[in-house]
Amino acid sequence: MTEVQKLAEFVHAAKFEAISPDAVEQLKIRLLDTLGVAIGALDAEPIIAIRGLLDDLGGTPTATMIGGGRTSPERAAFFNSAASRYLDFMDSYLAKGETNHPSDNIGAVLASAESVDASGAELLTAIAVAYQVHTRLSDVAPVRAKGFDHTTQGAFAAAASAAKAMRLPSEQIANAIAIAGTANVALRVTRTGNLSHWKGLAYPHVSKEGTFAALLASRGITGPEEVFEGNKGFKDSIAGPFELDWSAENLESVLRTIIKKHNAEIHSQSALDAAQDVRAQDGFNVRAIEKVRLHTFDVAYSIIGGGEEGSKRLVRTKEEADHSLPWMLAAVLLDGSLNPEQYAQERIEAADVQGLMTRIEITPKQDFSNRFPDQMPADLEVIMADGTIFHSSQDSYHGFHDNPLDWAAARAKFDALTAPFASQELRDEIDAIVHDLENRTTAELTAALARVSTTRDG
Repeated sequence: MTEVQKLAEFVHAAKFEAISPDAVEQLKIRLLDTLGVAIGALDAEPIIAIRGLLDDLGGTPTATMIGGGRTSPERAAFFNSAASRYLDFMDSYLAKGETNHPSDNIGAVLASAESVDASGAELLTAIAVAYQVHTRLSDVAPVRAKGFDHTTQGAFAAAASAAKAMRLPSEQIANAIAIAGTANVALRVTRTGNLSHWKGLAYPHVSKEGTFAALLASRGITGPEEVFEGNKGFKDSIAGPFELDWSAENLESVLRTIIKKHNAEIHSQSALDAAQDVRAQDGFNVRAIEKVRLHTFDVAYSIIGGGEEGSKRLVRTKEEADHSLPWMLAAVLLDGSLNPEQYAQERIEAADVQGLMTRIEITPKQDFSNRFPDQMPADLEVIMADGTIFHSSQDSYHGFHDNPLDWAAARAKFDALTAPFASQELRDEIDAIVHDLENRTTAELTAALARVSTTRDG
């Protein structure tokens, strides 16, 4: 039996009853969070453009787009994933050599599940599969240092979870995974240098292609059976050697994922907490800041702090702002928070935040790097013009795996993001369906999501 066939056996055998109550609760929280982030992005310019394109293209109406309209499953997967990804406010998973966002798969699972009239329990099981496959491949087969994007492992997860949601047999699951994993090896340039819209659309593309691979497999289309171990396969060409015994895996990886508190790249979260702490200290005056020094871990420095993935001092767009630690620290020190409103174009370009970011110095610290990813260390010093130093040190934040989000906090974030697009009654309905999802249907959830407005206070 090949490795992809063993993975397919794991996916096919996955059962809702095998998921622990804690993991079920956290899967529901991730789903509510993902839906809230998606709804909050419905009036974003790229999301409007994508909806217009899909409306023009049409598609067999078997899956719902959040905010109304139906299209084919792979196109709905692309749209819903694009919406949930655009704000960059979703969950994350931290491996030593890789960071990914398992909730990016929810668009694929939701569309696939709806297309076959799946139960809520089946939807949750497929989401658990997505989390397990995505996180475990990132643990054992990181590819970032080799120049490839984390969506590369995600292609395997998107196809596996879409195929699971569609109730495909093991052989077809294996083919779906092989097709998507072979065809979607992505370059890390997506997230280096000056960032484009593709930063937020690279995974929606994988979500679409994973869903389409499952549809192809359902019609008997086959993929390379040695996609992992074969000559010029994933191990040989991309990841290098690794071992992963799928027969020993469970469905609990969601418990090791984390949710963003701040609307910012994941590795910034504890540093932004530190900035909030400094700002709240007696005597602090943001107008008197002379210099800011942050010590952080190597991954944060490399990706968003100006390290090997490029300078983060030129910030002109939303995509550049939410991946620039200097800009994000400046925004929090000035405004006290970092939410979607901070990414208005006039705020991104404002003289105060652009000026303050030039006085922020970011340095990696080996001790902090050694503690990552079990902790997210950040040590912040803000030096004032009169020599006064304000200081804060943080290792975690509310939403990290050692301080997980509870339902009340998840609902508060959901309401903050969705209130302009959905009435209190509709928000309560979506909340109730998600919270009781194992006893509901996917169609009930998507019917509620279809009634969300695509315009604020619409």
